[in-house]
Amino acid sequence: MLALICGTGSLPKAVALAQKVPPLICVLDGFAPRDLMADMTFRLEHLGSFLVSLKNKGVREICLCGAVTRPDIDPSQIDAQTMPLVPVLQAAMAQGDDGALRGVIAILQDQGFTIRGATELAPDILPAAGVLTRMQPDIHAQADVKVALIALADMGRQDLGQACLVRDASVVAREDERGTDAMLADAAGHSNDATSPNTGLLFKAPKPGQDRRADLPTIGPDTALGVANAGLKGIAIEAGGVIVLEQAKVVKILDDAGLFLWVRRP
Repeated sequence: MLALICGTGSLPKAVALAQKVPPLICVLDGFAPRDLMADMTFRLEHLGSFLVSLKNKGVREICLCGAVTRPDIDPSQIDAQTMPLVPVLQAAMAQGDDGALRGVIAILQDQGFTIRGATELAPDILPAAGVLTRMQPDIHAQADVKVALIALADMGRQDLGQACLVRDASVVAREDERGTDAMLADAAGHSNDATSPNTGLLFKAPKPGQDRRADLPTIGPDTALGVANAGLKGIAIEAGGVIVLEQAKVVKILDDAGLFLWVRRP
């Protein structure tokens, strides 16, 4: 049996709908996904007993999907079955996002679960390589991507974000813990200050060496709208490494705005 351990956003629903057999929907308290009813809700302080419950229900496979920020942990609420996991959890939470995720995956595997990636379970959420919009990236976009690749490699070494904004071959914003939407909203607030409208792009790609079974970068309709509002020319993403939710809607938004979506081969 498959269990989805869900965070916020639309990804959990997309993965759930792609399954022939409905998975068990498990939600970390405070991080309910969009338009998906939870079968189980749990707190991190009860992780040990939650995993025992999954085993008792016949769960053998787990997919981590959706956005989660680091939850506050109340030491007084940690139950007896979770207590042995505390040292591993503490070590994981002391690392960056990718390190923390690797720590959580290690706990799940040590408990006997197989970890399945969202793109393995719902392969259609990974778009084919190529330009999916009518608008094509120009020579300036190609130069911007070269700069973005260097920036993302540096961000990956520091275990920071998975996206940046580049204009005129200069990085103007880097994703932080607030996420891509917040970065685009900031850029939209300053778009009137840009020397020329509709220049530059949003670039997203996985971190170098990232475990691609969880936390792959994702874009969706809100991202497309944010790019348009920020006065950018389009979006470039790494083929095979970035999820596109509601792809037809994303393409329509970008086409209507005269922007591009470039799914670029690494």
